[in-house]
Amino acid sequence: MWRVIGQRSFCRHVSAGAFCVTRWFSTRSHPLFSFPKRNLGQPSPFTHPQLLKTGEVTPGLTQTEYALRRHKLMALIQKESEILCASTDHAVIIFANSTLYMTSDIPFPFHQHNDFLYLCGFLEPESILLLQTKPGHVLPSHTATLFVPRRDPGRELWDGPRSGVDGTVALTGVDQAFPIEDFKHVVPKLLDEGLTLWYDFVRPSNSSSHSSLLQQIIASKAKCRNKIKSPQHLIQQLRLVKSQGELELMKKSGHITSHAFIETMYCSKAPIQEAFIYAKFDFECRARGADILAYLPVVAGGDRANTLHYVKNNQIIKDGEMVLLDGGCETSGYVSDVTRTWPVNGRFSAAQEELYEIVLQVQKSCLNLCVSGTSLEDLYSHLLTELAKKLKDLGIVHSQCSNSQSLKAARRLCPHHVGHYLGMDVHDTPDVSRSLLLQPGMVITIEPGIYIPRTETEIPEKYRGLGIRIEDDVVITERSPIILSAECPKEIYEIQQVCGQSR
Repeated sequence: MWRVIGQRSFCRHVSAGAFCVTRWFSTRSHPLFSFPKRNLGQPSPFTHPQLLKTGEVTPGLTQTEYALRRHKLMALIQKESEILCASTDHAVIIFANSTLYMTSDIPFPFHQHNDFLYLCGFLEPESILLLQTKPGHVLPSHTATLFVPRRDPGRELWDGPRSGVDGTVALTGVDQAFPIEDFKHVVPKLLDEGLTLWYDFVRPSNSSSHSSLLQQIIASKAKCRNKIKSPQHLIQQLRLVKSQGELELMKKSGHITSHAFIETMYCSKAPIQEAFIYAKFDFECRARGADILAYLPVVAGGDRANTLHYVKNNQIIKDGEMVLLDGGCETSGYVSDVTRTWPVNGRFSAAQEELYEIVLQVQKSCLNLCVSGTSLEDLYSHLLTELAKKLKDLGIVHSQCSNSQSLKAARRLCPHHVGHYLGMDVHDTPDVSRSLLLQPGMVITIEPGIYIPRTETEIPEKYRGLGIRIEDDVVITERSPIILSAECPKEIYEIQQVCGQSR
């Protein structure tokens, strides 16, 4: 087994870990090399060679990359323990999600817990990942164990194949796997007073079958809370910066979403049902290889665009109105988040064009500042400053207003932030401060908007009832940003050209 002697520098940890993890996979004898020639609980290189290469758990993401993620997490735990002079004996427990049911035995589509997925790539419900310090070794050296559902021909007849213990090890490359029932034998060992348990007891997964086992541990350790810590902030640190494999999956999601928008714009013809646009966008994403939509999209026609999270999507969009579509897809666990606003009759009115051009220019200005060393808070301040100026130029804000009054008006007409982190979740790594300096490998959204409900009687009537947002997905690099959704039309002439094509 691979081993890395403890070092104080996290960078040296990661560098040494990358070498050792790679060497470990290239030299050890492992069930990977006698892959089960049967269907598992998820696609494998044997059953889906069109998707996965040998050694990949997720398209483009190898066993080695998942092992390196686990190594990095344990290195962060080591670093934090050294600072706090805490225990050197650690166990990390991450639960998979459970299957949720809409009624009796009819399940909702299963979606894996993202922290669990990030650390092992295993897609089956009711599973547990345990990372535990190896006796006599120093972190980040550890053992990775998966507890998984036992193979059951009766259940597999209804629910499909399961990987089982042998398939799980071969597929994911963890050190060992056991039936989920065996987890109860681990629980007494976790009660050891010298062990620090890392478990997200604040925001656990939706797995109910085995989380109750941990309640006795939490109760037993209640008098020494420092012995139970959440790994959430450490995992979010890791998820914040994407690997090249992750960026390729996000690039694919952005490509799919962009072309789904084009096809949806192309089919827009007033009057049109919001539900039709929703269905068209969903179809085009799935038809191009997306697994699911990343979230329930906003399809808001007319004044409904001024309700930021409007998701009823059940009204008719009339001739002369615009539609705001905020949608994205998920591909192999990584998502996109894009917004476009366009007139359903194919032509912007003069007032619509004026407001749209303001939002577009502000967005372009923000995109130009998406460089390493700035922050989302910096970009938000820039958005408000630029938007305030343009609102004055258009006469929506009185020219005699002070700077503070103009900024207040900009904040009122664009009540959300400039963007957020993006990755496995739409609002990814939510505990990471927006004041953090951006660095290469981070992915963010840039999404300025202007929202003028019909009730805004102090604003010129021609602008009332208009809501516009333009959102793109951005990769931070050493130089200029990469726009993952660049193929999605947003210039006025591009949108009118797409919408105006013969149907």
